[in-house]
Amino acid sequence: MTDRDETTEPTSDADEPPRGDTFGVGVHVTETELRFVVNVPSDIDSGWTDPDEFQRLVERATWDRLDQERVLRAIATHNPVDETVFLGRITLTPDGTVVGYDLREPSFDDA
Repeated sequence: MTDRDETTEPTSDADEPPRGDTFGVGVHVTETELRFVVNVPSDIDSGWTDPDEFQRLVERATWDRLDQERVLRAIATHNPVDETVFLGRITLTPDGTVVGYDLREPSFDDA
């Protein structure tokens, strides 16, 4: 016999928050353009059926949280060709719901 209470309430999937998949995001500098890049996890949820669509969702969700014009201007001004600037991570479910994010505008010290 133990002193702790071993009874537990039943749980269901509805009680758990959606988990989603976490994507790394950044901007790659080329000679002619800035490309938004998405790092896709190897164990991505099977609900993501259209790679182009989920990349658009990730991009849209990222720019909803960061100032796109300011970020791109800073990257274009401070970064050399063939460099990728990491902006952070964003977690989404296949329906486009943002579960969490850790995004930052790049900062460049003029030191």
